[in-house]
Amino acid sequence: MPDPLSITVAGAGIGGLTAALCLSDAGHAVTLVERRTGFSEVGAGLQLSPNASRVLASLGLAAALRRAGSEPPGVVVRSLKSGSRIGGVRLGEAARERYGAPYHVIHRADLQTLLLDAVRSRPGIRLLVGREVTGLAERADGIAITVESAGGGRGETLEADLVIGADGLRSRLRGHLDDRPVAPARMAAWRAIVPRDVVPEALRGGETGLWLGRGRHVVHYPIGNGERVNVVAIVPERQGDDGWGRLGEPAMLRAHFRDATPELAQLLGLPDSWLVWSLADRPTARPMARGRLALLGDAAHPMLPFLAQGAALAVEDAATLAACLAGGDVPKALAAYDAARRPRAKRVQKAARANGRVYHAGGFAALCRNLVMRRLGPDGMRDRYGWLYGWQPDGNGAHGRTRTDTPEGPGF
Repeated sequence: MPDPLSITVAGAGIGGLTAALCLSDAGHAVTLVERRTGFSEVGAGLQLSPNASRVLASLGLAAALRRAGSEPPGVVVRSLKSGSRIGGVRLGEAARERYGAPYHVIHRADLQTLLLDAVRSRPGIRLLVGREVTGLAERADGIAITVESAGGGRGETLEADLVIGADGLRSRLRGHLDDRPVAPARMAAWRAIVPRDVVPEALRGGETGLWLGRGRHVVHYPIGNGERVNVVAIVPERQGDDGWGRLGEPAMLRAHFRDATPELAQLLGLPDSWLVWSLADRPTARPMARGRLALLGDAAHPMLPFLAQGAALAVEDAATLAACLAGGDVPKALAAYDAARRPRAKRVQKAARANGRVYHAGGFAALCRNLVMRRLGPDGMRDRYGWLYGWQPDGNGAHGRTRTDTPEGPGF
């Protein structure tokens, strides 16, 4: 059995925390470095499809996920102007039976809390907060990063066998492998959470609601044991912002949905404050790993939110990287990780971009979309993503495999 490795992970988001757990459970010593000093996530829910939830369950987190999240019975797709039903996606028990793992929705803060609790319970993980990576030096037998306190101050050098960049869309470490820039997507995500008991009665069910219109859409689903509803509205934006969450004026959002059906307009009128994220895109890093440096999650392949796979792909990355390192030879393991992950990340990025075009179609294209959704039905809509939801690492971690693999179409 290979000797345990010393591994430094930069970034304690969903991907970095999951990587720390996967690597620690494989016997490695992990130092997790996070720029922030707190871990609050406001106004953000996320979806964990079976390809991610099965990995988290393998880390002993299945019960915690059931307590903190929920399993929507499905997705109901409607026209945001007329309110008429376009189609649906069957999830819940049907998804669990089909893919062997649940489809969860959860507040990002709740997921981060349960991951942090698990990290703090592992004696092999050292957590350093308030530290920012400022430099990297690679040698034949190791790699070192320089970290400084986020407010400035004396630097500290951390020696390791490998470094993992899980430091997000504008990753500092990515530049050592691929310096192609971030591109604005000219869209913004407006996010808010409202109490479920004030939501229009027709929208209080457990399903996910998806409302489609030309150039914009809305998603909502219950979180927090069903007591709150997470609402996300995607709208056009001329000028993006590099910040991570800014306050948005409710009247500006309502102006984008003047023609919305009354139930949806009422829902969007409930929040008295919104947090706004400018969407951005960036190609999958070429390569995602080399030598003794690997990237995962948004640092490697940011995902537009039209397939709900940003967190899920980061979780997949973490599991695959840990499995590839079982051989012990770091450069060979990272080459295998890159070969396994880069094609899949590019495929999911492409599918997410295509979904955005489908969601926001108008005229004849929207009519064709609606006809396809109705023809496929709720099970067909779900099963077209067998290639995505059925993924799991294979025995040696070099690649992934799926429980079921069905052709992809224009998305939902």
